[in-house]
Amino acid sequence: MIKSIIFDLDDTLYDFTSAHAFAMKRLMAYVRANLGLDDERFDALNREALNRQKQRLGSCAALHNRLIRYQMLLEAAGKPIAHAPEMEALYWSTLLERIRPTHGAIETLGSLRLSGYTIGIGTNMTANWQYAKLKRLGLMAYVDYIVTSEEAGVEKPAPELFLLCAEKAGCAPAECAFVGDSLESDALGARDAGLAAYWFNPSADPVDVPEGIRRIRAFSELPALLENA
Repeated sequence: MIKSIIFDLDDTLYDFTSAHAFAMKRLMAYVRANLGLDDERFDALNREALNRQKQRLGSCAALHNRLIRYQMLLEAAGKPIAHAPEMEALYWSTLLERIRPTHGAIETLGSLRLSGYTIGIGTNMTANWQYAKLKRLGLMAYVDYIVTSEEAGVEKPAPELFLLCAEKAGCAPAECAFVGDSLESDALGARDAGLAAYWFNPSADPVDVPEGIRRIRAFSELPALLENA
């Protein structure tokens, strides 16, 4: 019997992809105006900085630290690193300004809480920005526990993050359901760690769903599926 529901955050409870694209456009405008770098050069430098982060740090939450990334970018470009905090603050303030809850998310979390489930968040990323997103989205009141990759020390799909979620829920992994948009990181990772896995994929296109995973196109589908799990 399922007792606790764990949600991914980015591109599950809100549309990270479009908010990120908007924030990057605003950041590029800052870079053009203050650093004299065109969009193509900035994009190349940003990709190179991210690759260096991955090479130096491996798979951990620090990969998402944009202050480090923009510092490395500016160093490579021969530009003043004093711009790094300004760039990071502009990116995050713009993204937070832009985000809205996924359709049906608030209603579904509220309904699940009323039905007696506990609600968790299991997410790659540093804790500070994930808390800021949840607050901005108006979701904090529905959340009982949070596990970030910063706390777990590993990124999804590593099983340790999913098992820490189950530990915080006070449940066996099989008594937890995980809902996320990434087939590999969320659905397969949760399934392989022993949790019930729900792949949030709102696309109208047909997709292949691996064994042991249930696909949902809308949050409104989730309560009934959990009742029959």
